[in-house]
Amino acid sequence: MDPSSAILTSPPSDMDKSMYGVRYVSGPSEMKAFLQFPYEHYASDQNWIAPLYIQQRDLLDASKNPYFADVEHACFLAEKNDQVCGRIAVFINRSWNAYQKQQTGFFGFFECRNDAYATKLLVEVATDWLQERGMNKMIGPINPGFMYELGLLVDGHETEPYIMMPWTKKYYDGLLKQAGLEKEIDLFAYVVDEKNVALDRINRAEQIVRKRMPDLQIRPVRLSDFDSEIRIIRDIFNQAWKDNWGFSPVGEEEFRHIAKDLKLILDKDIAHIAEIKGKAVGFSVALPDMNQAFRHLRNGRLLPFGIFKLLWHKRKINRIRTALMGVIPEYRGKGIDALLHREAIVKGLAKGYNASELSWLLETNTDMIRVAEKIGGWREKTYRIYRRNI
Repeated sequence: MDPSSAILTSPPSDMDKSMYGVRYVSGPSEMKAFLQFPYEHYASDQNWIAPLYIQQRDLLDASKNPYFADVEHACFLAEKNDQVCGRIAVFINRSWNAYQKQQTGFFGFFECRNDAYATKLLVEVATDWLQERGMNKMIGPINPGFMYELGLLVDGHETEPYIMMPWTKKYYDGLLKQAGLEKEIDLFAYVVDEKNVALDRINRAEQIVRKRMPDLQIRPVRLSDFDSEIRIIRDIFNQAWKDNWGFSPVGEEEFRHIAKDLKLILDKDIAHIAEIKGKAVGFSVALPDMNQAFRHLRNGRLLPFGIFKLLWHKRKINRIRTALMGVIPEYRGKGIDALLHREAIVKGLAKGYNASELSWLLETNTDMIRVAEKIGGWREKTYRIYRRNI
C-alpha cells in the first residue's frame, strides 16, 4: 500500500472528521513544511536550541546521507483544519535488523501540538507503514539512527541541551503513552563542572592506573592524519559497544560522513586516543558545545547574517560534551575510561571550558554511571526511548 493512502482511524464522535488528516511527505514543499515545523513549534521555548536548518535538511536527504544506503523511510505530516500540527518519520534499517535478529522499525523526528488525537494518528500511520513492511515492533524516537539524536527529554527541561542532544516538550511523554507506547529504555546525561569536579580523586586514580599500566599513553587525536584516526576510532567503537542495547556495527562510509562534519568543530585538546605499547585500546571525543553559538541564530539559518553571529559567539563557548567514548573489552575495568575523562576535563579547564556533559549513558551501563559520579558528575537530564509491539 502506498504510504500516501494510509487509512486513518476515525476521530471521536464529538469531533468533525474533516478537522484532521495525515499527509505523506512526497515533494519539496511538503518536506519544507516537515523541516520548518519545529522552528515555529518551539518559538516560545527559551531552552530549545534551533538546529541548523541546512543540517536537518541534509540529514534526511538519502542522496547525501550514507546512513540511508540500507534504510527505507517515510515522513508524515499531521494537519488540523489544514494547518500542520505534527510530524513523524519512520525507518527500517535492514542491517540493524539483520544484526539484532529482529523485525523492528524506528520512528523519529516526532513533534506535535498538545493534541492527543493528532498524536494517535501519527503513531497509527507510523505503525501501519512498518507493519505493512513486515515489522512487528517500533522503537523511538531515533533521529534517524543510533549515531544521531535519540529519545525524548523526560527530565531536565530547566536547562538548555548540549550539542547533538534533543530538547522536547514536557507533554510528549504523556501523549505517546496515551497513543499506546511504553518505555523501552532511558538514557542519562551527566554534568561535571569546575565547582564539583573531583580533581583530587581523579588525580589519585590516574596515579594508580599509570602504576598498574606504565605503558599507557593518552594522546590527542591527530587532525593532520584524520583519516587514519577515524579508522582507529571506528574500530574501537564497534568493539566497545557491541554488547550495548541498540548496537549494530557502524559502516565505514557512515562513520566517515559523521566524522567529516564533526571535524569542523573538533578541538584536539579534548579528543583523545589511549594506547598501550602503541596499540589503540580506547578513545574519547569531546566536542565544544556549539549550541551556545547556535542559540543566537535566527531559526537555525546561516544566511544572510547568521554565519557572522556563529563565528562571533563560537569564541565564547565555555562548555563541552563527551559525545563518544569506548574502551575495547579486554581493557575494561582498568580505569582507562576515567583517565580519558580526566584528560578532557583537565585540558578543558585549562582552555576555559568550565562544564562538561557526559552523554548519553544507558541506564543499564552501571560502570560508566559509576565513573561519571566518581569524578563529580550529577544526572542533569533523562531521555527516553519508547516501544510499541505491532
